[in-house]
Amino acid sequence: MAGHSKWANIQHRKGRQDKVRSKLFSKFSKEIAIAAKIGGPDVDANPRLRLAVATAKQQSMPKDNIQRAIDKATGGDMENLEEIRYEGRGVAGVGVIVEVSSDNRNRAAMEVRTAFAKNGGELGETGSVSFMFDNVGEIRFKLSVADEDTMMEAAIEVGAEDVVQEPAAEDDDENEGEHVIYTERGDLMEIATALTEQFGDPLSAKIIWKPQALIEVSGDKVATLMRMMEALEDSDDVQNVYANFDVSDEDMAALGE
Repeated sequence: MAGHSKWANIQHRKGRQDKVRSKLFSKFSKEIAIAAKIGGPDVDANPRLRLAVATAKQQSMPKDNIQRAIDKATGGDMENLEEIRYEGRGVAGVGVIVEVSSDNRNRAAMEVRTAFAKNGGELGETGSVSFMFDNVGEIRFKLSVADEDTMMEAAIEVGAEDVVQEPAAEDDDENEGEHVIYTERGDLMEIATALTEQFGDPLSAKIIWKPQALIEVSGDKVATLMRMMEALEDSDDVQNVYANFDVSDEDMAALGE
């Protein structure tokens, strides 16, 4: 998914890793709490919670933080939390899907709308851009867990739809690249469990919005689009942002200068 790969690389180039990690922990906590609220606090009996906890652990989230998130849900602190999806378009007609978890719908809507409006975008109605995406399962492993053929064979054998290799940015010494496995939405848990038995815990396993095609963005529009992405990601209510853009390596490098 080029939009997300490029965005992750841009964050790396801009030196936002510490801020990104702190934000990730906050989002993991909220996802864990929501999963525990909906399906109960038993990790073994709650597939969504099991995936959320496994993803948080892979990103080195402390066990105490994970337990606090579960306790928060079972303690009744999550009663007013809503999951909301917003859709809109950024510059160059880029489609953007924003998933929000918030206890204040009005505040969340205002923050999302402002991020679009201030950066050349426009918030649309539900369904206005989601038709350009597929709602699928995504599982990510480090490239080092297996070679390409081994991962492809294992994933297809247990029912995966597709497998791609996503290299790390050339100047990113912290990451080695990833195997990305796509599944039908309803098959995610079963396939993730099967692959975990062979390769250990994945880096992540979740339902995503995968673009059907990518829109090339270049020149000054790249910076405008990135400002919108950053504003959305920085909102405490926003859990996930998906977009169908692609950016050249040259334009991406210019952002880090």
